[in-house]
Amino acid sequence: MKLLFDENLAPSLVLALADIFPQSEHVSRIEMGAASDREVWEYAREHNYTLVSKDSDFHELSLLYGSPPKVVWLRRGNCTTRQIEFILRNRLENIRSLVDNPESTYLVIL
Repeated sequence: MKLLFDENLAPSLVLALADIFPQSEHVSRIEMGAASDREVWEYAREHNYTLVSKDSDFHELSLLYGSPPKVVWLRRGNCTTRQIEFILRNRLENIRSLVDNPESTYLVIL
């Protein structure tokens, strides 16, 4: 299970969550930090990533096009990277269910 973190999340999440989400990446680490949402979407689809973002753009794309890729939308205001890590660790089973269920396209985490 590999995640692709959007530019609005810290690149350090890749290493912080490597024990439960190996092979994950951040858009800046694959030189897509300045890419459009559509380009990131296509990259995630082609490389079998689940997108993780704090803004609604990828959620909206999932409503329009379905999956892949799957989308985890973190609907949180300002919070620390440590808090994001904690949230994702605590929602591991929900994320796993999203990835494993062929009918699911997104997960909203409040």
